[in-house]
Amino acid sequence: MAAEVKKEIQLEIAHVLFIDIVGYSKLSINEQRAVVDELTTIVRGSDQYQKADAAGRLIKIPTGDGMALVFYTSQEAPAQCAIEISGALKAHPRLQVRLGVHSGPVSGVIDVNGHANLAGAGLNMAQRVMACGDAGHILVSKHVAEDLEEYEHWRPLLHDLGTCEVKHGMRVAIANLYGDVVGNPHLPKKFQALKKRSARMRWAAMTAVLLALAVIVAGIAMFSRYRARSTLAAPEKSIAVLPFENLSRDPDNAYFADGIQDEILTRLSKIADLKVISRTSTQHYKSAPENLPEIARQLGVAHILEGSVQKSGDAVRVNVQLIKAANDSHLWADTFDRKLTDIFSVESEVAKAIAEQLRAKLTGSEKQVIAARPTDNVEAYDAYLRGLANTLGTAITPANALAAQKYLREAVRLDPKFALSWALLSSVDAIGYRTERLQATIALCEEARLAAETALALQPNLGEALLAKGEYYYCCAKDFGAAARYFEQARQFLPSSSRIPESLGIVARRLGQWERSEVYFNEAEQLDPHNVSLLSTQAETYRALRRFPEALRKLDEILDITPDDITVLIQKTAIAQAEGDLARAAAFLARLHSAADNPYTFQIKAYQAILERRPAPIISPLKEILANPDPRLGYYNGDLRFWLGWAQEIAGDNLAARESWRQARNELNPLLKEQPDNKNLIGDLALINMGLGDKATALALAEQAMAEHPIDKDAIDGPNMVEIFARVAARTGEPDRAIAALQKLLSIPYSGAMTTSLTPALLRLDPMFDPLRNDPRFQKLAESAAPKE
Repeated sequence: MAAEVKKEIQLEIAHVLFIDIVGYSKLSINEQRAVVDELTTIVRGSDQYQKADAAGRLIKIPTGDGMALVFYTSQEAPAQCAIEISGALKAHPRLQVRLGVHSGPVSGVIDVNGHANLAGAGLNMAQRVMACGDAGHILVSKHVAEDLEEYEHWRPLLHDLGTCEVKHGMRVAIANLYGDVVGNPHLPKKFQALKKRSARMRWAAMTAVLLALAVIVAGIAMFSRYRARSTLAAPEKSIAVLPFENLSRDPDNAYFADGIQDEILTRLSKIADLKVISRTSTQHYKSAPENLPEIARQLGVAHILEGSVQKSGDAVRVNVQLIKAANDSHLWADTFDRKLTDIFSVESEVAKAIAEQLRAKLTGSEKQVIAARPTDNVEAYDAYLRGLANTLGTAITPANALAAQKYLREAVRLDPKFALSWALLSSVDAIGYRTERLQATIALCEEARLAAETALALQPNLGEALLAKGEYYYCCAKDFGAAARYFEQARQFLPSSSRIPESLGIVARRLGQWERSEVYFNEAEQLDPHNVSLLSTQAETYRALRRFPEALRKLDEILDITPDDITVLIQKTAIAQAEGDLARAAAFLARLHSAADNPYTFQIKAYQAILERRPAPIISPLKEILANPDPRLGYYNGDLRFWLGWAQEIAGDNLAARESWRQARNELNPLLKEQPDNKNLIGDLALINMGLGDKATALALAEQAMAEHPIDKDAIDGPNMVEIFARVAARTGEPDRAIAALQKLLSIPYSGAMTTSLTPALLRLDPMFDPLRNDPRFQKLAESAAPKE
């Protein structure tokens, strides 16, 4: 096996065929050996197997009652191999086999025996697809079916089945692959049960409509939009940990209660047999709410854990109670009185007791993980919890990021062997670098790298350390393939963490794999249904694809959780602007209050004023905030000066505009030495030099940004740099180059250099494209329909 896995460091998209012998466990030992040998002979006799094996593009993984074949040849290979095996099995009636096919990411890992092996979403999903079938079935994921349908000869063999519920309540869209002599044309039993249930539900619904027609309006008001999410019962081995109540006299100890809750939740999330809802979804609820069944239904879980923490000096009391949500009954409760030095035993005992109550199977390594003490230094752990608390909010500000960084640095200073704190410090640095909540300097990236490497050196199998290393590669090194490999490795140690599929979705989006990113995001949402950040990321994805109605639906889900969320109002404004509906955009902005520490509110308001060509209302607020700039905002102060200059130019005050741009250039140029990879900084300087009439410098900066962020390597930032170039070319007398760039941008999804991706409506409204208005090619682009994905 170890010799076969030559790609153990690489993560690649592989094409997987999972094969399982039905009824294997009922056979005697001798019969089991015989059927496995018989199946192996059949599989090795298939043409696809022999071709891929001879080319060194096939990995074989025995699974006891079957095998997995991982092809690195073509997307058709596993399906064709399945057909060949199915045909050969006709001559072996005693061998009852089911097969599943999926394409997805697969990476090498080192297993518990120290041997090279394979893991990843590609293998997991192929197994889940297969498990939805019966003997003789060849089931393929919808993703594979759509790829195969591109070839005419596959179309008659593919039959859509709908969705099947698999592990953790996740639903997978599946097609049945069969023909006259291969496969199984009958509906799988799982789908038969679903069909009968759906029929019963339809009859029940019709009866209910007839009997309750008079009260429909009242009924509608009783059900929220989340009702549709839980038509199926929640998995029995599922739990949500609600916020722990802080009973300490000192309200400043709230960080400690938050930390204990998060640490218990994290230990539970490392048990593969449990579905654990992430904290980002549970933090919106009270510590001890009255409507537990409704909350459990919204979160898709069967059990709720409530708790409270009281801290006084070095003494801690933790109360916890496990509740079965369906009938609000208490399954287990306990009170722990401990010294701070023994707080880890509480977290471990609670996690172990919950696993026992829910009858979750624990592996030997999982038992070790949930019993682990991350540090023996109480002061270091206290600093870690303070840092952690600053990362747990729904909207992390630059002030939160700086505070988290400060406390985590203190934690690792007090205990240099505190791997968990090193990992979190690396994540805070890397994410702060990408989001620019922290100053995006080379030194910040270096600290992120060293912190992740230190964490891994201390604990090579720490899931948080692997996740942090992936975040470093994604945010700082921009090596998206390496990032995905580390995220996949982290998955086996953090099986219930929504951050893994969310991170893989973000990587897939960067690589232009938009459909795959949507699958990952949906998987993350199953584990974290009320995660505002995740829902916002999904909305941003739909906005980049210009699927505005779907983006708006996601944003409405966020408003149901956090009304008047600033980020949602900004996104809704950007969508209205992209659709050319400035009146609707203005209505959203009327609800948006500018915050001194949130530059995005000023940017979206400035762009609205510029699109309306009524810049006066935004000029005074921009002048006011820039009179005493917040040093924590770093380059954003220069960015706001660019917007001020543009608004002044639209107002006809060219002297003031040039003065604002000169100040902006003087502020931003020195930052380039510290932040050479800050694409937004380079883009701002390109536009500022354009405004000042320095065509050569403006074009050189825009071309530099495009060269450093090519579209084929970065589907998010790459097109943004092309938009900057298009704007500079349009204003500096390069119409041919500007229009060529705009033609490219309107044909692809991307996030947008200003507030959102360009649309025909924005081309009609944006003053920066005024020099192109009389060009017939531009007029054609501005009048075209928005591209459909």
